[in-house]
Amino acid sequence: MKRNHFVRNTALAAGALALSVSLAACGDDGDDKDSSSKGDSSSDAGAQTFGKGCAAVPTDGAGSFDGMVKDPVATAASNNPLLTTLVTAVGAIDGLGDTLNGAEALTVFAPYNDAFAEIPADDLNALVMGGQKDGQESTLYKILAHHVLGANEDEDAVGGKHDTLAGDSLTIEGNPEDGMTVSDGTVTANVLCGNIPTANATVYVIDKVLTGVK
Repeated sequence: MKRNHFVRNTALAAGALALSVSLAACGDDGDDKDSSSKGDSSSDAGAQTFGKGCAAVPTDGAGSFDGMVKDPVATAASNNPLLTTLVTAVGAIDGLGDTLNGAEALTVFAPYNDAFAEIPADDLNALVMGGQKDGQESTLYKILAHHVLGANEDEDAVGGKHDTLAGDSLTIEGNPEDGMTVSDGTVTANVLCGNIPTANATVYVIDKVLTGVK
């Protein structure tokens, strides 16, 4: 009941993850070809995705792969039924959805609803209230930024160690055939559905919230 109360009563926003500091610079250095290819809605966007969790994505409409590729990442994520709690968390911090939509190129590791359900409801509510109060200075903001890379990385480029927009790093291992993981050194998450294209980002739905706490 507490988790449902959280979902109903926290302000929603069109967003998945965000960080406004230095986003303009993050779009440079060779990301143009990636961001342009991700926005091509003329092909079957679902053909390049991988993972058993992809079966939970709608087959048509705005929340489908072909629908998400037409929208920037914040709007696309808001239409994905796997990410409603994440969208709620992002909505607690004013302006993050617009920041994401305006970024040139991002990679987003997006915890699905059940990942947030593992966090005690009181703790999750406290994070959201802190985000509403303190904005970019909040713990919630730092956690969300910890899930975002400042480049648009598809399945061929995402492997290895990458800096996040929170100023730390994530290590991505594995492959689409055998499974892919994302680790911050403390928490390791499995990719449930990867390589989801949006107009300005690639999204990987994961099964854990990466806290960034070591």
